[in-house]
Amino acid sequence: MKAAAHRIVLKDGRVIRGGESFVADVVVCGDRIAEVTPQAVALPGDEVVDCRGLWVTAGLVDLHVHLREPGFPAKETIATGTAAAAHGGFTTVCAMPNLEPAPDSVENLCRETEIIARDAKVKVLPYATITRRRAGRELVDFAALKPYVAGFSDDGSGVQSEETMHAAMRAAAAEGCIIAAHCEVNGLLHGGYIHDGAYAAAHGHKGICPESEWRQIERDIALAAETGCRYHVCHISTKESVALIREAKRSGVRITCETGPHYLTMCDADLQEDGRFKMNPPIRSAADRDALIEGVQDGTIDVIATDHAPHTAEEKSRGLAGSAMGVVGLETSFAVIYTKLVLTGIITPERMIELMAEAPRRIFALGGGLTAGEKADIAVFDTGTEFTVDPAAFLSKGRSTPFEGWCLRGTCRLTLCDGRKAYETKYN
Repeated sequence: MKAAAHRIVLKDGRVIRGGESFVADVVVCGDRIAEVTPQAVALPGDEVVDCRGLWVTAGLVDLHVHLREPGFPAKETIATGTAAAAHGGFTTVCAMPNLEPAPDSVENLCRETEIIARDAKVKVLPYATITRRRAGRELVDFAALKPYVAGFSDDGSGVQSEETMHAAMRAAAAEGCIIAAHCEVNGLLHGGYIHDGAYAAAHGHKGICPESEWRQIERDIALAAETGCRYHVCHISTKESVALIREAKRSGVRITCETGPHYLTMCDADLQEDGRFKMNPPIRSAADRDALIEGVQDGTIDVIATDHAPHTAEEKSRGLAGSAMGVVGLETSFAVIYTKLVLTGIITPERMIELMAEAPRRIFALGGGLTAGEKADIAVFDTGTEFTVDPAAFLSKGRSTPFEGWCLRGTCRLTLCDGRKAYETKYN
């Protein structure tokens, strides 16, 4: 006789879903949500978790992470990166393709998916590249790769050729795939590595102009309008990008976008002479930050994603000029957004969960959600506990974060992935 599935009853939590919040019990049976109900009946043998005063949400989804395997395990591994994801309340992450080998064929992609199957603590959906070797020239076989990936991206570099991007969008549209674009015009970079603003000028640094981002977005919007491609813009950072995307949405272009916690909560006045403040695109001006916040409020920006990009300590020890681009974010994202945007009244708790859990699922057709019958991908958060960001406590191999030393509220107490405990914190 088959053994009865293990049941977990999450009691009396503040359930946040679909723009609403209410106190309820969530019953998990095996790998599924059995019911969401005002008062569940606990059965003998049930594991009952007291969630009074805690948030119970669908597991967070991060559309933009770098797990570094295969190719760069000194920076991060799928095991450590997904442990960090679970620690942050994420049950699904989408892994970027700047790997070795690049996932530009089914054969190369299998190198990555074999490690995922063996080591991942949460669900990992890889991106395939748009072009072979991410070189920006020869397109990959979209039809062959489509069944195995979240979408297609050359993240880390923009596709410089308009002709190549046009062909990629036509191919993606024909297959019903998403192009997730890192937008950057190489000819406008001029060796820059932080925002081309007041801090760069005052400290003698080479700047990256906002046009290097928004100019390629402008090009791609026109291509997406022509081809009907589903077009997702990665990590936007400028006020011009927000305005372009807002107008494109009004015009009916099939466009979505994301930004990151650091772009919403910092500006170049916050920079320090430390590699933990260096990422691409860079933290920009206060006006850019404010425009991004407005975009989050009015729905122009669909998703908050971390662009979790770990490097070794040595690679991040060379200051702003010499350090590698990228910071980690999976283990601070919830707390940063909750503390800086929700507690300050900029967005509601319901909008936060929409941005970090529900919209990513909907845009990328990932399924799931906090309803009966869905997979039990659930996060439980304690929004009353205050802590200081200490990178030494991270489960990620990466330690470089601009939020180091920040006093925040919001910790993950429990992460269930397919009903299995991927992360749990016990409090006395």
